[in-house]
Amino acid sequence: MQTLKALILVFIGGGAGSALRYLLSKWLNPLIAHFYIGTFSVNIIGCLVIGLISGWVVRTNYLDQTIGLLLITGFCGGFTTFSTFSLENLEILKSGELNSFFLYSLMSLITGIAAVMGGIWLSRVIA
Repeated sequence: MQTLKALILVFIGGGAGSALRYLLSKWLNPLIAHFYIGTFSVNIIGCLVIGLISGWVVRTNYLDQTIGLLLITGFCGGFTTFSTFSLENLEILKSGELNSFFLYSLMSLITGIAAVMGGIWLSRVIA
């Protein structure tokens, strides 16, 4: 597949996923104080969608590269990277590498939160 066509498919899917994430979060987050129900829902829905697509691929042994780029990389990637993170963790669990699973999960969570804190700190220092 041509690189430009692949980029366009990811762009379209990612845009749709990002827009839907924004709308759902704006609509649902205000419903419960101190709990981002919209973000939580998006993450879980994204996990369900990437699981459905991945399960279909395994069951049918077929994945059109166009569909994969549009839905998995694009839509699910734009909708939430949590779905990809969860799929990757499942793959690690399937391989039986429990130490890698715990390391990857904890390091992603801890480092991600630390990076956000570091970015906030940097924005204060630089500005």
